[in-house]
Parts: sequence; structure tokens; C-alpha cells
Amino acid sequence: MSKLIWKPGNLIAPVPAAMVSCGTMEKPNIITIAWTGNVSSSPAKVSISVRPERYSYGLIKESGEFVLNLTTAALVRAADFCGVRSGREVDKFAQLGLTPLPAREVACPLVGESPVNLECRVCDVIPLGSHDLFLADVLAVHVEEELVDDHGRLRMDQCHLAAYAHGEYFALGKKVGSFGFSVRKKRKKLPPKRK
Repeated sequence: MSKLIWKPGNLIAPVPAAMVSCGTMEKPNIITIAWTGNVSSSPAKVSISVRPERYSYGLIKESGEFVLNLTTAALVRAADFCGVRSGREVDKFAQLGLTPLPAREVACPLVGESPVNLECRVCDVIPLGSHDLFLADVLAVHVEEELVDDHGRLRMDQCHLAAYAHGEYFALGKKVGSFGFSVRKKRKKLPPKRK
């Protein structure tokens, strides 16, 4: 197997193309963030990395709040627009026909069209170079009711989520496993019943 060596770079892929809403209900904004992730499950914490020159950076830094909205394949065009256009110049919710919904714990809106929204409050800002990392506590999670089955499980396979990999967007497809499947004991097949 032959491999090329490239200079150091950010090639972890795929990553989310998360639509991060910030601002207020009266003056909302959305920035698309690929550099986001879970950092702790208890307490629930996430992170986003934002360039200080971005319009949303000041909104998040000042309020200490944001909503991380998961992006579906149907929202990819909107996510791309929110990543290349500045909220200084355009109302992205209005321009894209997106629905700002009030959050329960923070002042910034949820993106109504997103199937899952995480309300977040910043607990630390870490300057890292080109981006600052906003470490945040997850205060509430909103999930579309129809995505929850009769056993109370979230059906992520029904969300039709999108991912971003090296400049391109992809719709997530076929399930190829679930957590722990590689070590799960297989059920023994019962012999057929005799008549």
C-alpha cells in the first residue's frame, strides 16, 4: 500500500455541517460550523470552533449562548449559504425561509427545520490560533416527536443527516453497524419445531 505524505492539515472526515444559531429572536443569525463535537457526556458538553473575525463570533462571545442545529440533506443548501454569507449583510433566516423557534434555556432561536437542536451555554473560550474553541454545556435538547419510536428511542436513521468531508457535502446512508455490535454475542438459532 503506497501513501503520499502531505503537510499537516485538518483532514478528519466526515464532520457535521452543523447550523449554529446565535443572536436573539429579534435579530437571529446562523453560522455553519464543521469543527464541532461532543467533549463530555456527563455533564453533557460540546464544542464549536469559530474564527474571531466572523460575525457570529461576537454574538456568541457576548451572549455566551448558541444552539447547535443538526443539518439534514434537505438543509444542505441552507447550511452552505450560512457558511459563506455574513450575518452582517443578510438576515439568513429570512433569506432562506427558515423558521426561528424560541428556545427554552437560551435567548437565541432554534432552526425549526432541524430535527435535533441542542441549546448551549458557553463555559470556556480557548484561543487556539486561527479559531477560538467555545466549550459549552448542553442545557436542553429538542427532538422532532416523529423521530422517537414507541420505546422512546431517537431514530437517527430517520433524520436524513448530512456530513461534510473535504469541501463536499454527503447525505448519510445505509446503517452498517451499531455501538458494540463487534463484540455482541450472536443469538443461537433454535432448531425448527417438530410437528
